[in-house]
Amino acid sequence: MQVLIVGGGAIGLLSAYALAEAGAQVCLLEQGQLGRESSWAGGGIVSPLYPWRYGQAVTALAHWSQDFYPHLGERLLAQTGVDPEVHVTGLYWLDLEDEAEALAWAAREQRPLRQVAMTAVQQAVPPLASGFSHAIQMADVANVRNPRLIKALRAALQQLPNVSVHERCAVTGFVREHGRICGVQTAQGEMRADQVVLAAGAWSGELIKTLGLALPVVPVKGQMILYKCAEDFLPAMVLAKGRYAIPRRDGHILVGSTLEHAEFDKTPTEDALASLKASAVELLPALAGAEVVGHWAGLRPGSPEGIPFIGPVPGHEGLWLNCGHFRNGLVLAPASCQLLADLLLGREPILDPMPYAPARLLPAPA
Repeated sequence: MQVLIVGGGAIGLLSAYALAEAGAQVCLLEQGQLGRESSWAGGGIVSPLYPWRYGQAVTALAHWSQDFYPHLGERLLAQTGVDPEVHVTGLYWLDLEDEAEALAWAAREQRPLRQVAMTAVQQAVPPLASGFSHAIQMADVANVRNPRLIKALRAALQQLPNVSVHERCAVTGFVREHGRICGVQTAQGEMRADQVVLAAGAWSGELIKTLGLALPVVPVKGQMILYKCAEDFLPAMVLAKGRYAIPRRDGHILVGSTLEHAEFDKTPTEDALASLKASAVELLPALAGAEVVGHWAGLRPGSPEGIPFIGPVPGHEGLWLNCGHFRNGLVLAPASCQLLADLLLGREPILDPMPYAPARLLPAPA
């Protein structure tokens, strides 16, 4: 089977990896550079920021992926020599207004989320600001260093003889014959395959418009800043007032992020920089004297309730979606891509596919 994947972010790359490992011939097309959009720009927390605020559809994908990530990191390191740095630090949520709902969700879902005394938090995270009054923690939450994950996936795909990757190859539309999608149109000409997977992140809604379909996937801008500190400066992830700090193993600290509706504008702004710096210092006062070594923006693929579209497009045989992951693309990627591969290859799916079916919002033509 020949499969053409449109989009070379984490979702497209992991989809290609899962399908190629199952024996499919995979061709992946990316309009820019692999993984340089939302997948590169995000923080890489292997959990939704507030998992209890999502429905069961997101929870199911998140749980499967969280359990799978350590195995994925070890496997990619062994295969490629590139370490995605799946780094288990735990995550503290501070002064939550809906802490009771969070704890109820954890009891219901049997997740290891617990209340922690602030004195214990201060001992565990010495640079944390004083003044916070209550906290909850999930000790097993990891973060993945997303640029390294992209690099590892790229290297893994390069080792597979049944995968070809084309960067700077923008798709402009789809090829339709005899009622089915059998390829895509690019500036370099038509490219054909038995199946086409649209995994173009924030651009997915624009591309599917060329078929006269309205898919509610829209760009949502997010800005981040990066500090360089000592390697042992921040031992755990912390989150308060909608902003978070994420430590990398080498002492880099990511602070994010904004939520902005600005169409496809990815320009970093001074207002966001000032706001993120203020949040950073409010969480970790020592950052007032640290240098910001990076500031960037990315476009998340916003979708209703953050539920991705995974599966076949009704009335367009041969076309599949794996997009619309909003703020949780990296969190949900392993499960989403495994589910897509299962459905496309006719295997028993790892999860009930119905909550993600494109037919939810793209009914078949009459």
